[in-house]
Amino acid sequence: MHSMTSDTRPGPRRVASGSPFESRYQFCRAIRIGDRVEVAGTAPIWPDDEVDPDPRAQARRCFAIVGEALAELGAGFGDVVRTRMFITDLAVADAVGSVHGEVFVDGPPPATMVVVAGLLDPRWVVEIEVEAQL
Repeated sequence: MHSMTSDTRPGPRRVASGSPFESRYQFCRAIRIGDRVEVAGTAPIWPDDEVDPDPRAQARRCFAIVGEALAELGAGFGDVVRTRMFITDLAVADAVGSVHGEVFVDGPPPATMVVVAGLLDPRWVVEIEVEAQL
């Protein structure tokens, strides 16, 4: 996994996951403002830039990165109040949805799944973002 790095300046706390897109497009993986945590759209990238073609593996990887960002900011999956899943093919909806169900088995948040024309890397079939409230 990419290691998360925290912003220690006063005010909103930000973390980065090391994704090359964060520096290229100037965004952080997640931000905490008070008791609110927002996690950016998170893709299934491994530290070696590999992407598993299996949609379940991709969803698990997205949630692993999201979970790291939440933890870095003092939150967890139990604090998540909204998820958004962007998929590139309706055929992967059940695979991605089943992983969502594994992650949120104890308390599912409101969730949206949208089929999109494409994501930044054609190997990705899913990208996930979450909002949490502490």
